[in-house]
Amino acid sequence: MITLKQLNYALAVAKTRHFKKAAEVCHVSQSALSTGVAELENQLGCQLFERDNKQVLVTPIGERLLEQAQTIRLQVDDLMLTAKAHKDPLAMPMSLGVIPTIGPYLLPRVLAELQSQYPQLQLTLEEGQSATLLERVRDGLLDCAVLALPYDTQGLHCFEFWEENFVVLSHASHPLANQAQVSSKQLSEHTLLLLQDGHCLKDHALAACHLVEQAPQHSLAATSLATLVELVAGDFGVTLIPEMSLPALQRQAPGLSAIPLDEPGPHRKLAFICRLNYAGVDNIQRLIKLFTGQLNQGVSCVA
Repeated sequence: MITLKQLNYALAVAKTRHFKKAAEVCHVSQSALSTGVAELENQLGCQLFERDNKQVLVTPIGERLLEQAQTIRLQVDDLMLTAKAHKDPLAMPMSLGVIPTIGPYLLPRVLAELQSQYPQLQLTLEEGQSATLLERVRDGLLDCAVLALPYDTQGLHCFEFWEENFVVLSHASHPLANQAQVSSKQLSEHTLLLLQDGHCLKDHALAACHLVEQAPQHSLAATSLATLVELVAGDFGVTLIPEMSLPALQRQAPGLSAIPLDEPGPHRKLAFICRLNYAGVDNIQRLIKLFTGQLNQGVSCVA
């Protein structure tokens, strides 16, 4: 009889393309994993992998069968999760992905209350860019993720829970510093510092301001909001940051000017993303209630 353990071994090999690495992922010896995969292939009557001393390849029939195996594993995980959630809400492990332009500014506001209300929750956090987190949610390697919209989440549940606008951050001596608001036209006349490609905040900022990436003033880029703030503090240009991040970034570089962006909002929305058949949707709704409650207590208003 085919076992879940055998399927997990084969899926690990398909993911790593390496028997030794797959064994490490599964916390078993390489011989035990190889035996399990061989037994699975014998029971299926076909070869899942082509292997030699240099590489491991998945066969065409292996691709089809392992796709079904992945679905089976996710269904078993959801079965267990449904039982645990019924017994005691949020008293089980949960893995949550979060993007870098949300995590450092959202999590400190909610984690203490989350631990207080749900002390048995075993939360694993993972930071990454949107595309990576979505792939890991789809593969069942993450239960859910918090992303910023708009973003393509086709084939997944998307639960919006917060919206916010962008703020223009400038050096105190910058020509825009003393304005009541800053328009997109005004921004286009100055050096606008943005995050590197791959960060959805860059796309959201450009979209909010109706700007194009090819403009010369967009040539400076950074890997994090913290780096952007340091560049602004050095008077290399201005940047756009989400309202949520403003208190933390102002503590990092006090004295910078924060000016509202004069463009219709909201400029981005925050949402929980999970698989369509994820059994922990009720728990996500509990998290949303807690998150919005904590965020409402600390809404930042830019004067």
